Amino acid sequence: VQLQASGGGLVQAGGSLRLSCAASGRTYGYNMGWFRQAPGKEREFVAAIHWSGGSTTYADSVKGRFTISRDNAKNTVYLQMNSLKPEDTAVYYCAASRNCGTTEPFFGSWGQGTQLTVSS
Repeated sequence: VQLQASGGGLVQAGGSLRLSCAASGRTYGYNMGWFRQAPGKEREFVAAIHWSGGSTTYADSVKGRFTISRDNAKNTVYLQMNSLKPEDTAVYYCAASRNCGTTEPFFGSWGQGTQLTVSS
């Protein structure tokens, strides 16, 4: 499956933004995840959602502020980000996996990334 992330931009601290990840093929059966990479840092896990949509997992740093969701009919996964902080500034990547896990090796397909910048 090929992935295309979009929706990044510049937002003030405390604001909200929604990222989208459109798949070229069916996302049904794929667990989907969001990762991010800040300047000078390694890429890190943000959130993941089971292929059924019935289970989600979040990094502690975004828990309670970010919500991952999916619409399998539209082959699209979303990341709703609220109460944004400057430390959320990063390139955000979506990824797809046939396996259960939250680390990069579990995800075999990756989108190109979309930039989020949060100003203070």
